[in-house]
Amino acid sequence: MKFEHRKRSGESYGLVSRSSKLLARDDCVDANPANTLTDRLNTLLNSSGPGYVLDLCPSTQYLIQAPILFAAPDQEIRTLGEPFGDERATLVVNGPVSNGVGHTTAVDGTCGNCNGVRLRHVQINGTRLGAPPTGGGANIEMGGPNNGQLVEFVHSFDPRSWSCLHVAEGPFTCDNVTVQNNDIGPAGSDQFQQWADGISVSCQNSLVRNNTVNNPTDGGIVLFGSPGTVVENNTIFVETQTLLGGINMVDYEPWGGNYTNTIVRNNSIFGGFSTDTPTPGEEDGANQDDVIIKIGIAIGPRTWFGNQYGLNVSANGMVLNNQLSGAFGYGIAITSATNFTVSDNILVGNTSFIGASGPNCSSTATTPTPAPFVIQQNNTLASSIQTNFTPIADGDGMTCILPPDGGDFWPFGGNPANPIAGQSTSSSSGLSGGAKAGIAIGVIAGVILLAAAAWFIRKAALARAKPKVMPWDRVGYVRNKEEVTPQT
Repeated sequence: MKFEHRKRSGESYGLVSRSSKLLARDDCVDANPANTLTDRLNTLLNSSGPGYVLDLCPSTQYLIQAPILFAAPDQEIRTLGEPFGDERATLVVNGPVSNGVGHTTAVDGTCGNCNGVRLRHVQINGTRLGAPPTGGGANIEMGGPNNGQLVEFVHSFDPRSWSCLHVAEGPFTCDNVTVQNNDIGPAGSDQFQQWADGISVSCQNSLVRNNTVNNPTDGGIVLFGSPGTVVENNTIFVETQTLLGGINMVDYEPWGGNYTNTIVRNNSIFGGFSTDTPTPGEEDGANQDDVIIKIGIAIGPRTWFGNQYGLNVSANGMVLNNQLSGAFGYGIAITSATNFTVSDNILVGNTSFIGASGPNCSSTATTPTPAPFVIQQNNTLASSIQTNFTPIADGDGMTCILPPDGGDFWPFGGNPANPIAGQSTSSSSGLSGGAKAGIAIGVIAGVILLAAAAWFIRKAALARAKPKVMPWDRVGYVRNKEEVTPQT
């Protein structure tokens, strides 16, 4: 039986039932023998030319010893049949590590001839396993001197290095990369300087949308300038680890602080919630891991790096219609910025703003009191900022704060992955009319979806023995939200 099947884009194959335990097959690359696997995968990409589709077998782990390298335009790596969940093939970063360096990257799309390459419907296990970070690249390295790349329906987690997914410029600027519908994280440790990002992007004119970033520790989504990039409809939340920043627009390099037409909009960011079971009348409780997001959205290099970049600023970006819920140090923090537009960002459900100066805070400056929206006005210039921001005297290095060590300071509500039974996500001000209508619509839609699902399940069961091409694709989901007026 031949396992190194070579297929060009446009060829199709029937699907095997997703519930079956798959054996070795001749239309996807066998993971065995493991000692030749990395070479076999790279040989297929190197020898097959533009448009080649490398199909991995569903529900299979691939123990790789070095990065898998795209080698020509429009190549694709995917799981055969494009499944979701744990039926996606898993590339396991399994190469040697010694003295803090070694194998960190599973897939690399930064070659000089990698326009249009695609990574789809796979999982990447970085196998950090609680160890300190290893020097090297991210789980997934895309970008380089290329354009038109795509990463979608990928679960990337536990990177050995500093990021689950890194989309970066090369000798020439990369352009027009789409990162969508991915499940990212957990990433890194919240121990000092053992952090890791979820998604980090510096390519211009890119699109980052409909991703879920769970339990990162450095930045959920980090924008290194990335002019022309849109970041929208993403969900970022924490469970057991404190996160420094949900969405970061703080890095001066490599674009010199240029965030022109970089738009962050319609994202949902969830800080920590109480892990207690509430009793009637309780509004807040403890969190067993003391988890918060220190800054929900950070704008300007001084919020992060203090005076490291002197008078340099982040310029020309837009932050619109984002929603924050749970426990934070600061919801949105702005310093050292110019020509930014920040508008219509709100708090939803239950929130709290907590934290105090930590050992890395400046001994000569006053750390701002935690608050929903804060701005240092004397170095934020020519900007249009929503009116409910609290002025602060010094916004340098606000990630130095630490969450409380215990205590009933966390709001009840529960994170998106694991809401606590009996907890309410409503505000004391009650539901708005729009929210009530949204819930009603959501209930009706849910009934319709359940009925449709039952019909499709029955139809699939009847036709299971027949090979077929998947007639549908997942495009996202709808979650009802309860809105409250932003607090000052």
